[in-house]
Amino acid sequence: MKQLAQKYNPQEIEKGKYETWIKDGFFTAGDKSKSPYSIVLPPPNVTGKLHIGHALNTTLQDVMARYKRLQGFDVCFVPGMDHAGIATQAVVEKKLRGMGIDKYDIGREKFLNYAWDWKKEYAITIRKQWGKLGLSLDYSRECFTFDEKRNEAVRTVFCSLYEKGLIYRKEKIINWDPVLKTALSNIEVVYKEDPGKMYYFKYFLADEDKYIVVGTTRPETMFGDVAVVCNPKDERYKFLKGRKLINPANGDLLPVIFDPYVDIEFGTGAMKCTPAHDPNDYNLGNKYHLDMIVCMNDDATMNAVAGKYQGLDRYECRNKLVEEIKEKGLLDHIEEIIHQVGHSERSDAVIEPRLSKQWFVSMKGLSLAALNMQANENSKVNFYPPRFEKNFINWMEGIEDWCISRQLWWGHRIPAYYHKETNEVLVSYNPPEDMHNYVQDEDVLDTWFSSALWPFTTLGWPDNTEDLKRYYPNSLMVTAFDIILFWVSRMMFQGVEFTKQMPFKDVLIHGLIRDEQGRKMSKSLGNGIDPMDVIDQYGADALRLFLATSSAPGLDFRFSTTKIEASWNFLNKVWNASRFVLMNLPHDFKRKEIDDSLLTLADRWILAKLYFTTTKITENLDKYEFANVGTYLTNFVWNDFCSWYIEMSKLSLLNDEIADNARQVLVYVLSQIMVLLHPLVPFITDEIYSAIIGNEKSIHNASWPKIDKKYDDEKVKNSMDSIIEIISVVRNVRNTENIANSIKLKINVYDKSEDGKLITLFNENKDYLIKFTNAESFIVEKCKNFGDNGRVVAISNGELFVSFENAIDIDKELEKLSKELSKVEAGVARGEAMFNNPSFVSKAPAFKIEAERKILDDYLSKKASIIKRIDELKALNKK
Repeated sequence: MKQLAQKYNPQEIEKGKYETWIKDGFFTAGDKSKSPYSIVLPPPNVTGKLHIGHALNTTLQDVMARYKRLQGFDVCFVPGMDHAGIATQAVVEKKLRGMGIDKYDIGREKFLNYAWDWKKEYAITIRKQWGKLGLSLDYSRECFTFDEKRNEAVRTVFCSLYEKGLIYRKEKIINWDPVLKTALSNIEVVYKEDPGKMYYFKYFLADEDKYIVVGTTRPETMFGDVAVVCNPKDERYKFLKGRKLINPANGDLLPVIFDPYVDIEFGTGAMKCTPAHDPNDYNLGNKYHLDMIVCMNDDATMNAVAGKYQGLDRYECRNKLVEEIKEKGLLDHIEEIIHQVGHSERSDAVIEPRLSKQWFVSMKGLSLAALNMQANENSKVNFYPPRFEKNFINWMEGIEDWCISRQLWWGHRIPAYYHKETNEVLVSYNPPEDMHNYVQDEDVLDTWFSSALWPFTTLGWPDNTEDLKRYYPNSLMVTAFDIILFWVSRMMFQGVEFTKQMPFKDVLIHGLIRDEQGRKMSKSLGNGIDPMDVIDQYGADALRLFLATSSAPGLDFRFSTTKIEASWNFLNKVWNASRFVLMNLPHDFKRKEIDDSLLTLADRWILAKLYFTTTKITENLDKYEFANVGTYLTNFVWNDFCSWYIEMSKLSLLNDEIADNARQVLVYVLSQIMVLLHPLVPFITDEIYSAIIGNEKSIHNASWPKIDKKYDDEKVKNSMDSIIEIISVVRNVRNTENIANSIKLKINVYDKSEDGKLITLFNENKDYLIKFTNAESFIVEKCKNFGDNGRVVAISNGELFVSFENAIDIDKELEKLSKELSKVEAGVARGEAMFNNPSFVSKAPAFKIEAERKILDDYLSKKASIIKRIDELKALNKK
């Protein structure tokens, strides 16, 4: 029988184990004798290391993958990585700048070589991190969103949508990132409350020395103004009908148009219209056939339209233009404001709405098809928690066309070709045969275009592969709530369009991990957590246990070093309990069936608890309620098994008649605990399980526990609960009265029950009660036969009396309490003096006052408790 090391050392346990699992093929899918279950790993991008959010996401998936394998499913857990177009291009460009290389000097092909080198380097890092986390991935099916197979799928989808008229190219207002110099979709824009200014300018009539005031937050766009718009119901501006105003920025004459879009109550009720630099103005421009004048370059510097401001940054232009308008006497006033400003999710640059020719996906038909399928109970995706389904539906109902082109080099290049002479557009899966007459579109597709195909392209689509037929739709998708719109929605409508099915059956939405102060983790705050550092210190199992059991569907939680340490302590407890079991097995120990006739109450109770716990863990794993799983596991393993059953089993091990059966129960329960724990903590459970079972058998060959219902005995549980209650009450009295464990106590129990429950309980289990209360005498009777010197405590069906005779040195205890009271009174005096000081109360920060108030309240509570205890002891002394 293999023995475990004396001390729990996760680093030693985890070393090399993952590589052995992979080599032994435990995670390779394809056993057609079993029912299929599939999870496709949300692909981390290849820009760097996995962060703590990835560790949470992948841990939850791995918990389910391991759980389903133990249940006998053929689990296909597909790994993969995302090329992350904008993010990867940004880091590669930064690396090249550090080498003194400009991407335009080396050209597209050489730049892509550098990008592929980057991908290869970080793919190795990511795989190592997956291994450290213990993810049970089938590497034979690993994918990359930009590999050749996925590129074939992307070209197929693009061409198909184009042929159906669902992809088009048009000049429209889009979100422009002036740092990365690329278009962005609406959901790649993050809105922040930024301080700003509302500038109010005087717009004079062209034919009269009279003006109106028009406000704007972006004076630099005035060079693109083509009109002033008022509400037709606004009586103040009816005199402007058919007239023109002078643009104070450049002297252009602007027609006045009237449209109900304008809010009469906002600003002055008169709005400048810049169709090429504002999405709402763009709609008005189309409605009234207005010119669309672009006044900025792609780096947010001003172009020739801005005249003498050409070449200036937009903000420098703003300041100088406002100053010039002020000098002309055309500045009315400026208001300081806080307003919502769009920033690029990737570069954090302030977005510039800009007229640009881009490729778009027409979303109306695609979204409607997905919504219709979601409305069907037989085909819908189950959201966990269900409230997130509403987020999906709301977004899909109000969805706008998706801008899919990006001005990048790293990514799926758009399969569109322009004839060099006729400028004819040819969209084709393959380049035209006379390619010398064509030039391919320079743009690439939005990363999310390829990621949206992930659930089925990872299984071989567009080919009708065996994997696709067996494992699609995916059984489960796990993701954070912040990318429901980015990714989940797009996977759903693309899945419906190209496979006529929803791409997965369940979507589990987990929350974000915040720092210990409750703040979102970010580079700017420097509060991110590297999961690999946590693993190096505490081991992968402790991290996984913390992440999984802290996660409830849809809810954020805080990273906590204290809770990580608690997870480590739990695993250490499991380790020590396992060592106890193994150390009490003879060398020739053989596992055999448990003999029910030799079971003690404690044996029957732990088997009943095992049945209950297994049932509850199964129920909660099926609902993805991992926090509940953690609660049931902790209660059973720490409290029931380690704290109670192991101690009680020591009595059985001393009894030759039942010792072997007791060992069988210990080994059986411990082995089932390992299986229950395994999805969360695979390394320690594999180590302990192989030691218990022998022959170096891996836990990966085990089956999910199926405990015989015959052990689900309420009478047994009630009896043991009564015993535990009595023992706990006595131990609590010892603790509160400072009675040493070595001192034997005299205990009397008054049985109030009609049928003598407590008397029967004692007669059948007196060994437990006397042993674990360390009783000199333990009497249970139907009358109340208590002394004066002791403590009476109410228990179920009766009362319990602990005699203090020869158990407490009252004089010594009073002396100890007196010293303790003096210290506490000094703390009270300090606190009261502080709060009696008007200067402290009026000047100290609120958090300081709150902290000191809590300290004082704690001292006052301790003082009252000590005084009460002193009074009790003095009363006993008099007796």
